[in-house]
Amino acid sequence: MSESSLAELLRSRGLRLTAQRQLVLQAVLELGHATPEQVHTAVREVAAGVNITTIYRTLELLERLGLVTHTHLSHGSPTYHAAGEHQHVHLVCRECGGIDEIDPELLRPLADQLAAQRGFQVDIGHVALFGVCGHCEDGEQK
Repeated sequence: MSESSLAELLRSRGLRLTAQRQLVLQAVLELGHATPEQVHTAVREVAAGVNITTIYRTLELLERLGLVTHTHLSHGSPTYHAAGEHQHVHLVCRECGGIDEIDPELLRPLADQLAAQRGFQVDIGHVALFGVCGHCEDGEQK
């Protein structure tokens, strides 16, 4: 998202574009999948005075604006990525910590079955499956 588009979106919501908001969004876009701590590290390379609380608040704001989304890929902090990306299911390796993505349509039969039998609508964009990746299964480390 361009700086002018972000500024326009923020203005439409009665907010203003700050350097911190721009830097946090830029860090999420550049990192792909990132925890607030990873975003903080990236932002501090440019603006050393930005604290972790600002990062969390900014990520929450950007999520309310529909610019980023999060999922939980471990017991720790949520992982954020751009909301404009295609939805995907996360594959998380418990051995090496690697994250891969698959097309959510692979889970469509399960999601449809849960909707029909339980009335439950799966948010596929927040699904994370945990296991062991092929590299670790074969004894190789990523």
